[in-house]
Amino acid sequence: MLIIFNPVAGRRRAAALWRVLDLLVENGVKVEVAETQHPGHARDLALQAALEGEAMVVAAGGDGTIAEVANGLIGSQTALGVIPLGTANVLAREFKLSLAPRAIANALAYRRCRRLWPGLAKLPGGEHVFVQMLGLGFDGAVVKGVKPLFKRAFGKGAYVWQSFWESIAYDFPPVRVSVDGTAHQVASVIVSKGRLYGGPYLLAPQAHPEAPGFQVVLFEKPGTLPALMAGAALPLGLLPRCPGVRVMSATQVEFTTPDNRVFTQADGDFLPATPSRVMSALAPISLVVG
Repeated sequence: MLIIFNPVAGRRRAAALWRVLDLLVENGVKVEVAETQHPGHARDLALQAALEGEAMVVAAGGDGTIAEVANGLIGSQTALGVIPLGTANVLAREFKLSLAPRAIANALAYRRCRRLWPGLAKLPGGEHVFVQMLGLGFDGAVVKGVKPLFKRAFGKGAYVWQSFWESIAYDFPPVRVSVDGTAHQVASVIVSKGRLYGGPYLLAPQAHPEAPGFQVVLFEKPGTLPALMAGAALPLGLLPRCPGVRVMSATQVEFTTPDNRVFTQADGDFLPATPSRVMSALAPISLVVG
């Protein structure tokens, strides 16, 4: 079993990882830990493991690390395991994966799988797989603005503060989006594979992460007040019913943006370019759930 871990995650998360590793070894599971050295390294490690016929690769980290590993596994028969060590652990919550070390170790040992059908974003010069969500506009600006040290120190609080700051500082350039051929102009958009966002908070009630397709969340109104209202509605489970927010199903989404002022994030990581199109991956990934 190959476990891919980002060593910059901090001592607390490294300690949580070792608790899981100790339990696996106690139960006779042979493990190998590979530490990432640079952005994209997790993808390369996972791709190499899949090419070598590894039965399972485990992402030890948050949603960004999981997505990187998924980018390496897509199209292979190698299963994706998860040791949730992130700030929000959205994918783990989506599939009701345990955060307790013993339960995680048991799940990885038993290897019972469910299907995870990722999304695929077409970027200039390549493609990017995302497992939970992709956001353009205000959502991308918040992720871009959060400093790693601030995130490590304050967790979700760093995103709350950055969201407040961006609601004032961000200029909300228009995003032109086509949802299954129907054009819209909005302030921001989130293309979601799952129901949840930012942890346990409901974003897209009708999403089905095990099947192709998406829920597209359109934020129609620009400005500070609509952004703050959406932020207040999210922890109350009311965001899908917030004024100026529309949620619709889609199989394909296309974007036309005026310039590089429209930022993009995928699974909590900032993307260097805006995608032109989002569609379902050609095949699902097997996700180990217990």
